[in-house]
Amino acid sequence: MNVILHPTYFPNIAHFVAIANAKHVAFEVDDNFLKQTYRNRTYIYGANGKLALNIPVIHSQKNRQKYRDVKIFNEENWQNLHWKSLLSAYRTSPFFEYYEDELQPLFEVKADYILDFNLKCFDVICDCLQLELEASKTEIFQKSIENKTDYRYLVNAKKEASHKFEPYTQVFSNKHGHIPNLSILDLLFNEGPNALNYLESQTLIRL
Repeated sequence: MNVILHPTYFPNIAHFVAIANAKHVAFEVDDNFLKQTYRNRTYIYGANGKLALNIPVIHSQKNRQKYRDVKIFNEENWQNLHWKSLLSAYRTSPFFEYYEDELQPLFEVKADYILDFNLKCFDVICDCLQLELEASKTEIFQKSIENKTDYRYLVNAKKEASHKFEPYTQVFSNKHGHIPNLSILDLLFNEGPNALNYLESQTLIRL
């Protein structure tokens, strides 16, 4: 199966179920940047429940701005904040230390563009998952896609489908229960080397 979807900030489980079960992944990089999406947001499981991590971006004064052209607002020390949040949430998880050295550099080196940073994070996660993937980037935006399963709707944080993924053990599940479809980081830190098997065994609801 060939799929098309957006590169997002540490993609959620739904994104990675689509990716792990695909033969080829095309990343949509020629669309306009929209607010309130997973392009610059991910959710983790904190001590108080679901926690959003947002990357601040510089919005153009123009009505439309290409995703590939959006810059990160690095005047805020967001990387340090996000890493501290991950430490607080997952330092007691079974596999945090296993992947810590691969992930920490992402929060130490400044990145200029949100798209480039998301793709870099994606590459690191694929290494952690030991997921070998054929991937490409779009060259023009097409509203209607042929020969690919269109999962671009998954980028919209407000119009999320009710995916029925199997629950797995989470650090704070005894406090707040299972929280579905969080960042791939949640699955990785809790399931470790079994994460890829989990992703390949799940079914995604298509809209």
